[in-house]
Amino acid sequence: MPKILRNNNILFVAGDVSGDLHASKLALEIKKLEPSVNIYSIGGLRLKEVSDRFLYDLVSKGSFGFVQSFKSFGLWIKMISIVRRFLEDKKPAFVVLVDFYGFNRQVLGLCKNRDIPAYYYIPPQVWASRPKRAETISKIAKEIFAIFPFEPDIYKKHKGRVSFFGHPLLDLIPKVDAEEKKKIKRDENYEYKIGILPGSRKSEIENHLNVFVKSFLSIKNKFKNAKGYVFAVKEFEDDFYHEVLEDMLYENDIRIVRDEDYSIRSQMDFSLTCSGTATLENALLSVPMAVGYKTSFINYEIAKAIINIPYISLANIISSKEVVKEFIQNDFKADKIADYAIEILKDEKKYSSMIDELSDIRKKLGEKGVNEKIAKKIISDFEII
Repeated sequence: MPKILRNNNILFVAGDVSGDLHASKLALEIKKLEPSVNIYSIGGLRLKEVSDRFLYDLVSKGSFGFVQSFKSFGLWIKMISIVRRFLEDKKPAFVVLVDFYGFNRQVLGLCKNRDIPAYYYIPPQVWASRPKRAETISKIAKEIFAIFPFEPDIYKKHKGRVSFFGHPLLDLIPKVDAEEKKKIKRDENYEYKIGILPGSRKSEIENHLNVFVKSFLSIKNKFKNAKGYVFAVKEFEDDFYHEVLEDMLYENDIRIVRDEDYSIRSQMDFSLTCSGTATLENALLSVPMAVGYKTSFINYEIAKAIINIPYISLANIISSKEVVKEFIQNDFKADKIADYAIEILKDEKKYSSMIDELSDIRKKLGEKGVNEKIAKKIISDFEII
């Protein structure tokens, strides 16, 4: 006879594509352990697919950045109302908050005021900026599930209950044979596969896609058989990407692809990548890359004032050194990015060295089975009847 939670309603809240993905995987693992649970969610398309009841698509309509957050104040008020009503009506056994601190901090407070246990999965990057957030989460969250090995010590200093089972990408991205990738014979006639990853949010795609495509075209001028692959997210149709582009996308040179299982991503020889989770995905796939990011002047100036680490890409942060070059704000130029990519692709020693450095990152992130371990830990906290 299956076990039943004393209250079988649970709520997941995620606000961006990456968080939505990891939340959906954790929800599935919880459902495996306790089939009787009713999963409610606020998030995106991935959570919607695995939920018994989907409350709101925050991923498609959510905001990002200091200025955008201010402009979306009305949306946030609406979302707080939805969460408050849910907590009071359904009185869930627990809530799982995934990343997206600006909004989820408010949800933490709502849970605390109603004595509802709240777990924080993928906590904010307090090691990069705004360290006081660690104190807030430590005081309120029932448990914090860290995804980097250096995070638990930060929360333990504030007496937070924290666990590290590994990074959830290890469950999704298969190991690749880095030595085989290095053995491929690449010359000027080789058909280089160049990944173009402009980001997952609307503003990121609008800020990055044209520059990355122009960089690719410069790379193609050097390597005439090169092919480009724009990795699109399912929140946006192909038409959106075509609308953003200043120039036509020619099918023979550049394709728009969606790649849920990383089978295409793993074949890339080089990627032009927006800073974020995609840089870590590339590292786990041993795909050399250039990292770029550009935002509004106001967002950039605020971020520059509060960020206290020398790098923005996870590949460099985890390695504690510049493994891949970063092109940020005023340096985010198509010619600069293309020149760097061509330099790496032409130099077999530099190319192989980058693959080796990226391959080492996987060893620092734990072992597979991350979401299963977290699900077991959460369920073990509750009395079963």
